[in-house]
Amino acid sequence: MIMIGRSYAASGVQSETTRAWWKEAVVYEIYPRSFKDSNGDGIGDLRGIIDKLPYIRDLGADTIWLAPIFQSPNRDNGYDISDYKAIMPEFGTMRDFEMLMAKASSLGIRVILDLVVNHTSDQHPWFQKSRASHDGPYRDYYIWRDSVHGHPPNNWPSAWGGSAWTFEPTTNSSYLHLFSPYQPDLNWDNPFVRDEVFSIMKFWLDKGVSGFRMDAITMISKIPSLRDMSLEELKAPEYVYAAGPHLHAYLREMNDRVLSHYDVMTVGEAYGMHAQDIPLFTESARRELDMVFAFDIVHVDRQGWRKIAWPLSKLKEIYAAAGRPRSPDSWNTVFLDNHDQPRAVSRFGNDAAPFREVSAKAIATLLLTQCGTPFIYQGEELGMTNLPFNGLDDFEDVQVPIEWDAKVKRQGVNPEAFFESLKGLGRDNARSPMQWDMTRNAGFTTANKPWYRVNPNYIEINAQACLQNSKSVYHYFRDLIALRRKYPVLIYGSYQDLDPDHSAVFFYSRESGNSKLLILINMSDRGFTYASPHLAKVSPLISNVEHRSVTKGMTWLAPWEARVYVA
Repeated sequence: MIMIGRSYAASGVQSETTRAWWKEAVVYEIYPRSFKDSNGDGIGDLRGIIDKLPYIRDLGADTIWLAPIFQSPNRDNGYDISDYKAIMPEFGTMRDFEMLMAKASSLGIRVILDLVVNHTSDQHPWFQKSRASHDGPYRDYYIWRDSVHGHPPNNWPSAWGGSAWTFEPTTNSSYLHLFSPYQPDLNWDNPFVRDEVFSIMKFWLDKGVSGFRMDAITMISKIPSLRDMSLEELKAPEYVYAAGPHLHAYLREMNDRVLSHYDVMTVGEAYGMHAQDIPLFTESARRELDMVFAFDIVHVDRQGWRKIAWPLSKLKEIYAAAGRPRSPDSWNTVFLDNHDQPRAVSRFGNDAAPFREVSAKAIATLLLTQCGTPFIYQGEELGMTNLPFNGLDDFEDVQVPIEWDAKVKRQGVNPEAFFESLKGLGRDNARSPMQWDMTRNAGFTTANKPWYRVNPNYIEINAQACLQNSKSVYHYFRDLIALRRKYPVLIYGSYQDLDPDHSAVFFYSRESGNSKLLILINMSDRGFTYASPHLAKVSPLISNVEHRSVTKGMTWLAPWEARVYVA
């Protein structure tokens, strides 16, 4: 439900904040394999994306981020790249990509690509040559160490469990892989590797892309000694992975040699970084990145492999810290959902039938009114939910058997407990096909069998039904995006939590000059009366339920009710 309210001129934004297109963007992430199949082979492709670009434009998003579309053996669904300058045949051709770029441009949509350069596929020609001998010119493109008596060179675990080293009998040595054995890490200390990466970036930027999301970018510099981790470090090895001494130097070199010559958006995956480290990447004077994805929010319900309960106070603390940037130059990303995370409504809302739609709208309100550039993941705008899982065979993700072997078989973790957490936190939750309509396979493909199973709730939750219902989650997302564009204070305004101690209400302000909006969200399944002096004189702009009046600063909040006011 949207209401007419006062607006204000762009001159009301904070004068000390430099405006930029990527700060004002709303980004829509597409997982190409699961978005739309155009040729009936069961796999999403570039022509399918082209067909659905008007849908994204109508939603209000003006930038799309494509998960990897490059040539790959698909051991990790494209995050294991074997040719950075070729399109995966399952997705189409370079001509298809050029058609996508032209169509997106005609609709006013920018395109950013996923840059995966911490590692390659083990099928990449560089690695095939590197593993062949000790002396070849590609040997130092990767990180090799001699193995002693068959033992790994150090005690580093991979991010998914098991050793971070795989033995190669051809040369009696082991290569480093911080993820799966199919993803050997590149040696960024080799200047020829950096030359190769910068060439790849220029290749795509010259084709018109508007920037990159940079996968695992904080891991590109390794500790030179590759020393063993202490017992304490082994509890959170990602902070050792990201502790290389040359990380910032390599990012500055990337910026100086490539990025500074284009008008682009850069957003790095800041795995292994503390919140206080973020400005080291994002302050413009440092000439590194525009934004990063910090992991505080998506770790709020995670403790190692365990899914845990989380208090609202923890979420508030994270957003309050993000709303206090260490410099006016520092800029945030806002996301609750992506291809590596479970579905936002199942995680932060309540996906049970009485609450799914209203809580999906409440979560959308949070996403689109916080400080930073918002990222929407495909299907989030429909309120798509986590998948049902009955056993390990239901998972497709390469990470699952690696973690199961490491945690359950080797460490003795209770299998039932591990499986329960896996159901709630597993990456496959986000990777089921997009639910377009109520026809077979949710309208994703005409094939008898899609590459991965469709969520059986597609009959109730699909784009066609949402588009036909003016009160759907989709239309609420669209109204919020329109509101964000109408009120620049939602982009550039300051942030203040107005009730940090309330256990169910998230109440905060966005303010700039004489312009002020209040955002009030009930983050619970119960209704109650709420009072605040900040509500004494307000005018409603948007609500996810029928609006109730405020009398003397007091109002009734229904379960998962969200409101935005002009103050």
